[in-house]
Amino acid sequence: MTRLLRLAEEFGQSPWLDNLRRSYLTSGELATMRDRGVRGLTSNPTIFQKSITGSDDYDAQFASLVDDPDTPVADAYWDLVIADIHGACDVFDVTYEGTDALDGYVSVEVDPGLAHDTEGTERSARELHERIARRNLMVKIPATEAGLPAIRSMIAEGRNINVTLIFSLDRYAAVIEAYLSGLEERAADPDADLSRIASVASFFISRTDTEVDRRLEAIGTPEALELRGRAAVTQGRLAYRLFREAFSGPRWDALAARGARVQRPLWASTGTKNDAYSDVLYVDELIGPDTVNTLPEDTLEAFDDHGTLARTVDADPAEADRVWAALADVGIDTDDVAARLESEGVDSFQKSFDELISALDAKADDLRR
Repeated sequence: MTRLLRLAEEFGQSPWLDNLRRSYLTSGELATMRDRGVRGLTSNPTIFQKSITGSDDYDAQFASLVDDPDTPVADAYWDLVIADIHGACDVFDVTYEGTDALDGYVSVEVDPGLAHDTEGTERSARELHERIARRNLMVKIPATEAGLPAIRSMIAEGRNINVTLIFSLDRYAAVIEAYLSGLEERAADPDADLSRIASVASFFISRTDTEVDRRLEAIGTPEALELRGRAAVTQGRLAYRLFREAFSGPRWDALAARGARVQRPLWASTGTKNDAYSDVLYVDELIGPDTVNTLPEDTLEAFDDHGTLARTVDADPAEADRVWAALADVGIDTDDVAARLESEGVDSFQKSFDELISALDAKADDLRR
């Protein structure tokens, strides 16, 4: 049995793939990954920018789409993306069925330009759900202040939502509240089925260490330098504690009695960016029940080869508290870190989207000539 299969079956953590490209579908590679233990998939504008501009796999479809000069290139882009999402949903539908709708989800992001537009996000999320119309689709909404009301609204409408770009414990608490409030609004209808509403809360991991390590090195004291590589895992472990607390007690019990499912924490950005750290650091140290880890392909292969299978996400709560307090003591402002990372995350996805549309514009002009 592969480590990926054991991760889910013995430790309750679902490994998802953080990548999608057309060749995964046409070659059967995605189905092979599924059979090895991958139980879902996430995508984002940066992933599609690399996939579409980095190969000729999309050229034939794109040429047919822009043959009509009245077709906007942005519309053609969404046709390319939705074709891939449909194909991935096909691959993972058997997982959705076999896990009773726990896994098998494929995530696609709303237009990154809507990150600070509540109404636009709601409209885009609704349109994607209705256009793709697959039971194992999750639409990704960023956990910006403007995104929170949209998350609540979409859950209240019974839609599957992947909440993305979470960088702080305070914002994670607000995401949980949006999910619970959305479920409660949905539950006001006595005939509503809560059991098929799925959501994950994507907490970004490695980017936190990258930013905090930079600040620790600028501080430069022995106490600060000793904390390098500790912030991201520690915050993830504190987030898991918050998850366990939020999804227990009378409020949650009332929703669970109606069939509601917990909003699982999803560890995102789990590829190690610092070569001094283990290539499976952000998998090994965050394993626990009712969680998801979405892995870049290199990290997935590394973990399946030499990852350590053990429940670690809540192994030492006292140490998590100590490290978090120590970061504050040496001068790390975690609220400022989170604000910076959220801004950079939104900007990065917008840049990837803009660069891709520019590249497709140029290609469309060449084809039309």
